[in-house]
Amino acid sequence: MKKYIFSTIFLIGLSTWTQAQSAHSYLRSGDDQYTNQDFESAEIDYRKALEKEKSTKGSYNLGNTIYNQQRFEEAIRHYEAAASAAKDKETRSKAYHNLGNAYFGQQEFDKSVNAFKNALRQNPKDVETKYNLSKAQEQLRLQQQQQQQQQQQQQDDSDQQDDQEQQQQQQQDQQEQDEQQQQQQQPVENQEDQEQQPQPKDLSKEEAQQLLDIMDEEERKVQEKLKKGKGKKSKSSKDW
Repeated sequence: MKKYIFSTIFLIGLSTWTQAQSAHSYLRSGDDQYTNQDFESAEIDYRKALEKEKSTKGSYNLGNTIYNQQRFEEAIRHYEAAASAAKDKETRSKAYHNLGNAYFGQQEFDKSVNAFKNALRQNPKDVETKYNLSKAQEQLRLQQQQQQQQQQQQQDDSDQQDDQEQQQQQQQDQQEQDEQQQQQQQPVENQEDQEQQPQPKDLSKEEAQQLLDIMDEEERKVQEKLKKGKGKKSKSSKDW
């Protein structure tokens, strides 16, 4: 996925010859360090060159050294600067190509796809960019599928939780309903118990008359006893 091709850009429009010579020297020193894969030293030289003068080559090659140190986010900024400042399609295509690589390293595959497409707009015949584009598109599809699966799983988990909560609520409502029914049935059962107790039987007319006759007979006997008790004479007191 890497494409490290140094753009051959001549330094022009410099304010002074001394500054141009100094920036150019740092660029050449950075190129030597980069070739020796001493990316940290190359980064220092390219930064010094950019301090002397901003250039497309300085930004582009600095992005390469930083990319090789896997600082993709920082490399992206330098590739974008190089692509914006590039004066020709070839340089712009290379900058977009490496920008796509940096986004790929960040796993921002949608942006990587766009960067590779921009590179091909500048150079439609670049086979390596076409290959990298296909890889980025493949990773983007896998990433989207994974995101969809995660979203579906989250939705399923949420639905399952909702079902459990709904089931618990239904069980609680049913329990409360059963308790209310038991409370309502309790007085009815007491009433049924009372209704099952024997109730006094109404007397017929004949039975009522017989009862009155018995009561009258008892009353008569009581009166006779009282009369007999009054008829007896009490003994007189003894004379002295």
